[in-house]
Amino acid sequence: MELRLDMNSHLPLRDVVFQTLRDAILKGELEPGERLMEIHLANKLGVSRTPIREAIRMLEKEGLAVTIPRKGAQVAQMTEKDLLDVLEIRDALDELAVTDACERMGDDDFNDLEQAMKDFADVTKTNDVRAIVEADEAFHNVIYGATKNPKLWHIITNLKEQMYRYRYEYVKQDKDYTDLVEDHTKILDGLKRKDVDYVKKVMHDHLQKQVNSVSRVIHEQNKAREKKKAEGNK
Repeated sequence: MELRLDMNSHLPLRDVVFQTLRDAILKGELEPGERLMEIHLANKLGVSRTPIREAIRMLEKEGLAVTIPRKGAQVAQMTEKDLLDVLEIRDALDELAVTDACERMGDDDFNDLEQAMKDFADVTKTNDVRAIVEADEAFHNVIYGATKNPKLWHIITNLKEQMYRYRYEYVKQDKDYTDLVEDHTKILDGLKRKDVDYVKKVMHDHLQKQVNSVSRVIHEQNKAREKKKAEGNK
């Protein structure tokens, strides 16, 4: 597995290292359980251990890495419990956000949401998973911003860090984004009609698709891990 830094980036070195390791984990190039050894990664990327250490801390915040006593940092396993926990909270926050947004969205908010919906539809025609994920986040961010509740925005932003891996995995598995585009259209329509219950249901179903898809991936990974373990014990 070859890791390369984007030296054209204008981000701080710590952030460049973080993005490099994050992409490697999300793409499966760094596998669950694989150790993240500072010296090894520093030599591979041609940097000192300090930005590696800082990047690993950032990965831990997103749930992509975990530090185990006497073993050090490693790529975190995806578990169904973590998935359900984080999306249960997201579901509840979405309900609150929709309630506030239906009351407070103005013309500018709707214009921004329509543009975000168009941008998402356009980017789904590419194979850029990261760009698709970010465009989906941008759509939902308009709704969260329209709540005019900065504390809610702050909580959701923090939660998004823990959700990113699952959202990425969901988008990576899907090759036809028609349903997602249609969901965005329904959400916009419901918000315009100020139909809170309708939008809550659409957003709940939108989230449930993610749960179902990623749960299948986690089950498949667990089976593969058990098979590998069994073969190793022969």
